[in-house]
Amino acid sequence: MTHLPDQGPQPGVHDLGYARLDTDRLGRTGDAEVVYGAGKTPSQVVELLRTLHATHPGHAVLATRLTDEAQAAVTAALPDAVVDPVGRTAVLGEPPTRRGTVAVVAAGTSDAPVAAEAATTARVFGAGVDVITDVGVAGLHRILGERERLDAADCLIVVAGMEGALPSVVGGLVGVPLVAVPTSVGYGASFGGLAALLGMLNSCAPGVTVVNIDNGFGAGVFAARVARQSVPRETKEA
Repeated sequence: MTHLPDQGPQPGVHDLGYARLDTDRLGRTGDAEVVYGAGKTPSQVVELLRTLHATHPGHAVLATRLTDEAQAAVTAALPDAVVDPVGRTAVLGEPPTRRGTVAVVAAGTSDAPVAAEAATTARVFGAGVDVITDVGVAGLHRILGERERLDAADCLIVVAGMEGALPSVVGGLVGVPLVAVPTSVGYGASFGGLAALLGMLNSCAPGVTVVNIDNGFGAGVFAARVARQSVPRETKEA
């Protein structure tokens, strides 16, 4: 068997043994690597956040999908971190100057964890955020009353479970770029968010893009990047 010679440390990689951090991602894409907390121990989450922050001291770093134990460990070990128990996220460092506005629109309060993850992600990725909650289609007057806030955004994140109809309604009201997030909220035949996902993929409103079930993070990244490229306008923070 031929053994390749040891090449030494790989540029752009910080090898922690159990994980190899992509320290070059900020330079390539404008956004630092994010810690996906699911499946990681609390001590690993803390070390990954600390290492990313040390590598990018002038840039906020984010961890998502944190267990209660991981949130407690981050709070104890990294007192400057901002931990959100609703969205299950932790942010270490100051977010960048806001460019553009993302409106996060949640159909119901049960969708709050996914909406919170999306909102935090959009902030860390450099957008101002306006959060609009509990405006599901069971009471259409609620979303109709928020038309001005929807139209003022540079990108919309619309979060809904059940039958997932809200993105189609919003997409028919305004011409703002829109990413829909199906959630696993609902009763038996919602199939853990599959019904909402299929409804959003089959939206009759043009211009609706869709991410995976409960993927508030992916929606936040997409929306922030759209907002950052938009014509500058006054941002607002909820």
